[in-house]
Amino acid sequence: MTSSAIWKFMAVSAAAFGMCAAHADVKIGFTGPLSGPVAAVGQDQYDGFMLGIESLGKKLGGETVTVLREDDQLKPELGNQIARKLIDRDKVDAIVGLGFSNVLMASLPRIVESGTVAIATNAGPSPIAGSGCLPNVFSMSWQNDGAAEAMGKYAQDSGYKRVYLMAPNYQAGKDYIAGFKRFYKGQVVDEVYTQVNQPDYSAEIAQLQAAGPDAVFVFYPGGMGVNFVKQFSQAGLMKKTPLLSAFTVDGTTISSLRDSAVGAISGAMWDVALKTPGNAEFIASFSKKYGRVPSHYAAVGYDTAKLLDIAVRKVKGNTNDKAAFAAAVKSAGSELKSVRGPFRFNSNNMPVQNYYAFQTVKDGGNVTVKQLGTPLQDHQDVYVAQCKPR
Repeated sequence: MTSSAIWKFMAVSAAAFGMCAAHADVKIGFTGPLSGPVAAVGQDQYDGFMLGIESLGKKLGGETVTVLREDDQLKPELGNQIARKLIDRDKVDAIVGLGFSNVLMASLPRIVESGTVAIATNAGPSPIAGSGCLPNVFSMSWQNDGAAEAMGKYAQDSGYKRVYLMAPNYQAGKDYIAGFKRFYKGQVVDEVYTQVNQPDYSAEIAQLQAAGPDAVFVFYPGGMGVNFVKQFSQAGLMKKTPLLSAFTVDGTTISSLRDSAVGAISGAMWDVALKTPGNAEFIASFSKKYGRVPSHYAAVGYDTAKLLDIAVRKVKGNTNDKAAFAAAVKSAGSELKSVRGPFRFNSNNMPVQNYYAFQTVKDGGNVTVKQLGTPLQDHQDVYVAQCKPR
């Protein structure tokens, strides 16, 4: 066989292999905190994602899908190891989940280097919303500041003159406080950062009580939120001082908080009170399958499955071209019928969406939520102007 014939044979073989690979199973890696104080946050994302896949006939874009699940334990170094494993050993087409902001940031080096599509279903740290934006990294949930910005605007519109701020001391905590202050123009009485996964807030609550603010804004997800809100309520503050929060009183914590949370006001892009197309069906399906009411984490997971279904279909199952697949994910955002209402990806791959205000209330003996309003409509983050095309 001549050299030209050999090259022709190799080219035809490679093309044939590519065609076969295009229709191979789609492989997705899911990683998140599935143990420890914030396990409910990761579990809801995973359960929502798997419910979305199930509703699609257990396929994405018509292709059979395999999902590999990993627990990052809220440890950045472990998150980094998992990302490398999923990319280098498991050869996944996309990574979903990616934990909290500190874990996501630690996982980025190999994700960036590989070009693998990564879709965060909980985090949206400011560094990758701005100058560090990446073409293959998306947040399906929110830019971290968003819900806090909504609460800042709510506090401003409500006429609160003096507000006390608290959050755990890591990237997301700092982002949420910055977001609140961006829209709140009154006096910040104090700005307190506590340890991640701190169980006891009695000293900080005593300090807060002595300061006598008009309202309090906090960001404490998962078990941190349960501990803080219970202690805040036990101190008698829930009926005296309005508690505004982001991702503190939500579907993952309200079953533990019950009456302790009544009166709390939360900013979020989704909750069970929303009357959006497809939302009632999602809530009913999730509740029937898992025996609990979904949180916004589950809603994001569910939306992510629907998004990937559109994207895989766009590339006709050929996820080997990573740049083309990332472009398909981005354009799929504008076609998604999200249970949260309006949704699209901005130029920095962060969501443009509504942020609502919800209040925890008692209704016929049941603790539930009602929508108070929509402080921010079709909202985009402030960092997008710093994102330059790559």
